[in-house]
Amino acid sequence: MIAFKDFALRRGERLLLSKVDLVLQAGWRVGVIGRNGTGKSSLFAAMQGELEADRGDLDIPGRVRVASVAQETPSLPDAAIDFVLSGDAPVHAAIQAEANAFASEDWEAVAEAHQRLEELNGYDASARAGKLLHGLGFAAEAHSRAVSTFSGGWRVRLNLARALMTPSDLLLLDEPTNHLDLDAVLWLEQWLLHYPGTLLLISHDREFLDEVTSHTLHLHDGSARLYTGNYTAFERQRAEHLRLQQITHEKTQAERAHLQSFVDRFSASAAKAKQAQSRVKRLAKMADTEAVRVERAFRIEFPAPAKLPYALLRITHADCGYSTASGPATILHDIGFILEAGDRIALLGPNGAGKSTLVKTLVGELPLLAGERSGHPDLRIGYFAQHTVESLRAGTSAIDHLADIAPGVSTQQLRDFLGKWNFPGDRAFESVDTFSGGERARLALALIAWRQPNVLLLDEPTNHLDLDMREALAEALAVFEGAIVLVSHDRHLIGLVCDTFWRVADGTAQEFDGDLDAYAVWLRSRDSSNDGKAREKKVGVAPEVTSAPAAAPAKPRRGKANAHKLARAEERVGELEARLAKLEARLADPSVYADGGAQVVELGREQAQLQGELDAAEAELLELYEEDAA
Repeated sequence: MIAFKDFALRRGERLLLSKVDLVLQAGWRVGVIGRNGTGKSSLFAAMQGELEADRGDLDIPGRVRVASVAQETPSLPDAAIDFVLSGDAPVHAAIQAEANAFASEDWEAVAEAHQRLEELNGYDASARAGKLLHGLGFAAEAHSRAVSTFSGGWRVRLNLARALMTPSDLLLLDEPTNHLDLDAVLWLEQWLLHYPGTLLLISHDREFLDEVTSHTLHLHDGSARLYTGNYTAFERQRAEHLRLQQITHEKTQAERAHLQSFVDRFSASAAKAKQAQSRVKRLAKMADTEAVRVERAFRIEFPAPAKLPYALLRITHADCGYSTASGPATILHDIGFILEAGDRIALLGPNGAGKSTLVKTLVGELPLLAGERSGHPDLRIGYFAQHTVESLRAGTSAIDHLADIAPGVSTQQLRDFLGKWNFPGDRAFESVDTFSGGERARLALALIAWRQPNVLLLDEPTNHLDLDMREALAEALAVFEGAIVLVSHDRHLIGLVCDTFWRVADGTAQEFDGDLDAYAVWLRSRDSSNDGKAREKKVGVAPEVTSAPAAAPAKPRRGKANAHKLARAEERVGELEARLAKLEARLADPSVYADGGAQVVELGREQAQLQGELDAAEAELLELYEEDAA
């Protein structure tokens, strides 16, 4: 149980929260929501002891184990799987102790390490770490790569996997779906639904919140209010709460006016003086009920395209990828893609499969390795990529950026336009260096809108945007008259905007026969059929829900693994795990060491050989899973 008692929190000179009194029960999954700047991340910092309360108390039982995602990942030479495994510090230490003991042939230390691993239930730790990496999108061959070789987005995933590996009673996740693709988001949902501890989750993804959370903590205007239910339930309850608050306020104001009128009329009358005085006392005792202050809703719009031809963009028999010093690196083969006015296409598939490559090819940023690309003479593309936000020039203002692409336009016109994108007044002249990530993303979208494109190619536009801004973006895109190609892990945005879905994977792009719900069920049923047996053996990693088979891609999938081969590989892994478990149980028996260590040497060699065979078998099995998933 976590209790806040008259809790107040300040960040610098700014008071973020005050008079917070609430209790979070063990086992709850709490979505922490609120506009950017309301104190969500600061609240997490306070729960981890990094910030002190300005007033009041925050009580977290001392025995509670807390896990969270690190903000930075050092450039380590450690293998990815070892980095994740180190999240379970006691098990990792025991594994290291075992390795060191074998290296020095200290058989007593070997026995102690085995006993420690037995106590910690740590023999399957490597398998659990591998499962986490696999679920978050790491290919089997990436498990042994050094942490330092991964890009920033993949290091964020490593940090998330490490946090999930950490034994905990309280798990704090701050925007865990950023840098995840939709496949990984769907996997993470299932993992969190089976997490046995207390979860506090900051997210701007309403679909994710709806699926995962049991309670909602809303931070607003310096206060924190707890609601029962997920995000949709919160919206209903808050709307009703605000309605009743306004009714109460209006009734109170009417009663005040009536009492004040009596006092004003009869305070000077000797006959009514006593009654007037009584009403003055009632007025003084009446509690004030604040009127509902309607939050300004963000509203943005993409202007109608200057010209909107029907056939906009086409690539045929295209090989997409990169030219390198050693030759072409082809990511997607023989792609045919036609974009027409009114098309609303979402690209689905795991990160690294080629979604961004396809978008860059459509933009023309990447030349085709083979095939043809043709666009209408009046084609005008608006392109948003993750590097778009990073490319904003330091030391310049929003109006400077807009003036660069709008020469000759009056400053007042530029200010009026930026005001529509919530950069009012002097805010348009402030340096972008002071902008939050969400403000920078909003400015990048505004610059795109100014050009009046007839095609929008948007690659993860919602990163850094809060719920209100995401809603505004969804509404603006829903009424956009041109064509849209969207890459996003935000299902709410995809569901409101797109009506056609393409799956990009295994070197190709093909239309998916179904909607987002069908895609989610298809992913779960595919995973369940592939590794249901293996999952029963993995403890500590939350299992995924088994669902009925759902819609599959419209075209036959390539590289389907032979079912008999898969079954044999699973049987081989199970057999090796059983043999290794028996051998390790023998090594944990003190009587084995009675002959001076001769048996231990032989058993150690056998253990090393079995472990090598198991590693190879698991790698082969993961490759078959991935081939079957293709």
